Amino acid sequence: MPELPEVEVVRLGLEPALVGSTLQSVTVFEPRSLKRHDARRGDFAAMLEGRTVLSAERRGKFLWFPLDSGDALVAHLGMSGQVLLRAPDAAPDRHLRIQYQVRHPVQGELAINFVDQRIFGSMAVDELVSQSIGRAPGGGSGNGGGRAGDDGVQVLVPSQAAHIALDPVNPFFDDDAFVARLRKKSTGIKRALLDQTLISGIGNIYADEALWAARLHFDRSSDTLTVKQARTLLAEVRQVLTKALAEGGTSFDAQYVNVNGESGYFSHSLNAYGQQGKPCPRCGTEMRRVSFMNRGSHFCPRCQKP
Repeated sequence: MPELPEVEVVRLGLEPALVGSTLQSVTVFEPRSLKRHDARRGDFAAMLEGRTVLSAERRGKFLWFPLDSGDALVAHLGMSGQVLLRAPDAAPDRHLRIQYQVRHPVQGELAINFVDQRIFGSMAVDELVSQSIGRAPGGGSGNGGGRAGDDGVQVLVPSQAAHIALDPVNPFFDDDAFVARLRKKSTGIKRALLDQTLISGIGNIYADEALWAARLHFDRSSDTLTVKQARTLLAEVRQVLTKALAEGGTSFDAQYVNVNGESGYFSHSLNAYGQQGKPCPRCGTEMRRVSFMNRGSHFCPRCQKP
């Protein structure tokens, strides 16, 4: 599944093409791609056509685009979802599920294609709700047009993403609160990192990479971590996410691509994930993979002792 870097790469690619654009027409080819949309609020296409996109936002793995109607177009890529920029008259992409014809005041007419081979991703029109995320660094405002107040920074987020915690590259992420909550949990560290209500945007790949960098075994109970170890882990999480973002994300096949259909190359920088049978880059011990939550955990048995 795309994780924070892959989703942020998509957001960055869509921002200059969508912000300020008017959605001229919306065509739904696959109704299952609207499973997150509440049809009781209105028809998906009718709620979008004629609307102007105001900004491009992300929290964890959720993307959303606030509209001049007060709602937002929300996207979750699932396992194989892609959002691709195309010329308005380009041939349809394979596995095209939803297409948007848009007009940008500078770039003119464009097509935005939502492509999803496995149909695990989805799009929806959702209401925006106000949420406090704490005081802004330096007194500024939060992402999504937030404003500072006595109760902290108020931001607008889609109702279906309101339960998602901030991600560690968000400037409003509270390190102290995260460390305290992590050390109170009596669960394996990796399970905690994958808990999107504790910290968002981290999936299997980057959890393995951060744990390897912090020399921590994935199944160690999080309530046994010292404050220093928890802070080191958070720093490694940030570093691996930042590096992956700079390298366009991780692509093992043609599924994880940017808006132009190009793959990221962070897969060449992996130290743990998918490296079973190879020598540990740090100590030379053979890396291992064990079954974990219907997937796998990759670690060095010497550097990351239970």
